Parts: sequence; C-alpha cells; structure tokens
Amino acid sequence: MTLRVHVVGNGGRELTLRYVLARTAEVVDDVSAADLVVIGPEAPLSQGLADELRADGKVVFGPGIDGARLESSKRWMKEVLVDAGVPTARHASFAPDSVDEAVAFLHDLPGGYVIKTDYLAAGKGVLVTSSIDEAVADVRAKLQHGSVVIEEQMTGPELSLLCVCDGKRAVPLAPARDYKRVGTGDVGPMTGGMGSFCPVVDVDGEAIAKSIVQPTLDALRERGIDYRGCLYAGLMLTPDGPKVVEYNVRFGDPEAQVVLPRFASDLASFLYEAASGDLQSTPEFTDDAYVCLALAAEGYPNDVRKGDVIEGIDDAEALDGVRVLRLAVNEDADGVVRTDGGRVLNVVAQGPEVGAARSLAYEAAGLISWDGMHYRTDVAEAESKS
Repeated sequence: MTLRVHVVGNGGRELTLRYVLARTAEVVDDVSAADLVVIGPEAPLSQGLADELRADGKVVFGPGIDGARLESSKRWMKEVLVDAGVPTARHASFAPDSVDEAVAFLHDLPGGYVIKTDYLAAGKGVLVTSSIDEAVADVRAKLQHGSVVIEEQMTGPELSLLCVCDGKRAVPLAPARDYKRVGTGDVGPMTGGMGSFCPVVDVDGEAIAKSIVQPTLDALRERGIDYRGCLYAGLMLTPDGPKVVEYNVRFGDPEAQVVLPRFASDLASFLYEAASGDLQSTPEFTDDAYVCLALAAEGYPNDVRKGDVIEGIDDAEALDGVRVLRLAVNEDADGVVRTDGGRVLNVVAQGPEVGAARSLAYEAAGLISWDGMHYRTDVAEAESKS
C-alpha cells in the first residue's frame, strides 16, 4: 500500500520532506486524506497541533505539546538534561524579576557568555559574546520580555544529530553541520541557519545517540512523555566530549536539506513506524554528499528589505545536481520573481564528496542575484580542503 503523507509547513525543511517522501509515498495537500501527518515547524508543535490531530485519530510524526517544551522552554530543557545526566554547559535560569542575580551570575563566569530567551525565537533568540558589557545589556533587554538562560560558552566544532524517535528508541540519521551566524568567518548575529553540509566525517552518530539522545528520551518517558518525532541534538564537540547546546523538536532547517536527500531507504515508512510507536527499520544513506547555502535578503536577520527582483534561478537549476528551494519569494503575474522575506532561497547541491558538492553549490549561487543578496562564503570550506 502506498502511504499518503501530509506535511505541515512551507519552508526549506518542508519542501525537502515532500521531495524525499514523494519517492515512495503520495504527498497530499489534504490532512483528512493522509495516512501520516508530518509536522515540520516548531511553532505548531509547541501550540499542540500534534495532540489535536492524534485526538482526531491521525498518525502523527511530531511530539505533543509536552515534549515540544524541549524547544519552547530552554529552562525546562536544561532541567531534563540535568535529570538525565546528559553533559551540557554550566548554566542558570533567571526570571524577569531577577536582573541583579542574572548580572551577578554573568560576572561569576570565566568569560564567553551565551544568553538565550526561554521562549521560541525562530533561531534568533541567542547571543554569544566575549564582552561582559554586551552580555549584561542583552540580559537586561531580554528579561523585559521573559525569562532567560545564561550559559558559559563552550568551545569546539558544532554538530547536528537528528534522531527519529518512537517514544522508546532514538535512531540517529547521518550527522550534519550547520552555520548559524550570518557572516562569513562566523561573525555577526545568530540566524535560523545560513548553510549546512552532510556527511560529517570522523563522527560516530550512533555513539552520540546512545550516550546523549537516548538518555534524554528515557528522561522524557520517566516524566510520562511519549515522544514520537524528530529529536534534534545541537551539539558542541568540546575537548571533554560532546555536550548539548540545545534540543529542537523537529527536523533541522537547513540540516534536513542535506540529510534527508541522502536517505536511501523508505522515509515515509520509517516515519510512519516512529509515529505508530514501533520503529523496526534501519535507515540507510547513499554515499553522496550535499551542501546547502542560504541566500538572504538585505538586512537579514533583522529588518529585511522585500520586493527586489531575483535573476538567475533557472540558470542555477539547469546545473546537474542542483536544486533551488524557493522559501520567501513572490512571483508577479508576468513571471518576475521577487524577494519576500529573510532567507529567500536555498541552493542545495549534490556531489560525490563534500568538496565537489560545495563547489557546485557556490557555482549555482554565483548565477543568482538581486540587490542586497548575501550569503556565507565559507560553508564546508574546511571539509573541502581535508
């Protein structure tokens, strides 16, 4: 039987899900006609959409509102990590009326500060700085709107590990790496993600899932939470071993764009098993590599300019091995495509290894243009030289 799958959301992650799911399943627009509903973004998960659909008898890939707190509340996520014995940064949480205590904690840290909003902020609620003055100012500003979590900054390369969970088991997909700061050289404010690549060599995803993600899932079960969905561990590979930076409760964006196309087995059946609470299959991946570049509008990640005419998409898509995902665009009646948001396009390129995929991605990006377009020029740079 061919599964009918409905995907909630319209970003690069969801476009990729539909693309890969369509290899083995029928992707439908009507949720009523679906055998499986896959919820892409974090906002509807944190608002309880999975619970509502399950109450209507639907098979849903995505955690309920209880499990979604891992992403919607950084404070609660840290409590779960501590209970599970999962390594993470030294940290403390502060309510809006605890400004003095928060500033005192900052001054007690040895240097290198991370301030996170204790609420969803679309990947942009984090400040990482070495300046105590900037950290204090950010804490004061954020505490006017809600609680914050303050962490000691960790060092080391970052890693994204997406795990598919059926409530009992956490099965890792191929590890990936993304780029969160807006500027080349890892400078500027945090964003929703400016690029990614997969695979990441010399990383044992199975071992990390066993030591970090599975204990987290077990801790959720002990709290009575039946977590069925993607549990995405954002990790720092520190000198002391992998530590959790954050958890997201859905496929990463832009990680999904480079992980899921490498899926060699039946993604629809795999997600259906997880959503049904009984994972049996083992994911298999091709040997190909993928690199994703986010092409952003003037002003992103802050106030973005809209309406600029985009040229060159067709030329980029004509390159063998390239897909251009239209994330924030409008097309005029006469066919003119214009920018309509922050991260406007994803350029996704496939190659036999990361270096080849990277070269193709940047070749394609170089064919696209609009006033104010910007993107990082160092995505997968080190990997292409190794």
